[in-house]
Amino acid sequence: MDFSDIAQRGLVLLGCGKMGSAMLEGWLSSGLPAQSVWALDPHPSAWLQQQDIHLNAALPSDPALVLLAVKPQLMQAALPQMSKFGNGTTLFLSIAAGITIAGFEAILGPHTPIIRAMPNTPAAIGQGITALSGNHRIEERHLVLAEGLLGAIGQTLRLEHEAQMDAVTGVSGSGPAYVFYMIDCLAAAARAQGLGEDVAMQLAKATVAGAGALAATSQETPEQLRINVTSPNGTTQAGLEVLMQAKGGLDALMRETVAAAANRSRDLANG
Repeated sequence: MDFSDIAQRGLVLLGCGKMGSAMLEGWLSSGLPAQSVWALDPHPSAWLQQQDIHLNAALPSDPALVLLAVKPQLMQAALPQMSKFGNGTTLFLSIAAGITIAGFEAILGPHTPIIRAMPNTPAAIGQGITALSGNHRIEERHLVLAEGLLGAIGQTLRLEHEAQMDAVTGVSGSGPAYVFYMIDCLAAAARAQGLGEDVAMQLAKATVAGAGALAATSQETPEQLRINVTSPNGTTQAGLEVLMQAKGGLDALMRETVAAAANRSRDLANG
């Protein structure tokens, strides 16, 4: 990662909670000079206070990048203090859910380079995935910089247009919660079959984590991986016949789940 421009001009973090701190930790370990970082956070964590950065101090005159990482409900109050960097060469990178590029342009100015990004909670352990979409002022170099920075918390991908961000929210943004709930349900089903609570939860967690890791690293598709473990008339087939039934099966339920989350994202974006 080339931090030369940031090292010279500075990087501003508007908000530095769990996600912002995870990103900052990755950048610092990758060679970003701590003295090139300014963080504004009314309730800094003990970890953040221990870093050799500019914390709640006067900002640089022309930072290379401003990361917008405050909670969405606090953005309207916090963002105006960044407007002095708008309509210039400062790149704004938002990881706030539900706030559109147009919403940022209304405060920062229509000629401000803005990238909207949607990370997810596994980013806290470097296993996230972040989708990006930029406005008309974004150039290839901006996207390369954003991808390099977001690479500290996992994979990145570019969207064709911002409207796809609602679907991303429904899949990867909200998706970890679906998986956590699945783990709880799998453990409950194990308990119903006579296993103890600790054993049931250990089996459920390890099964989901292991299957996810296998799917992520295998050259075979998830469909083929499923076929590989399904013996004709065996135990797996018996279970899959329940999950794969046309009415009330997992496919229909998951489509309904993602659609509900995506629709809610659209509602929030539209005010």
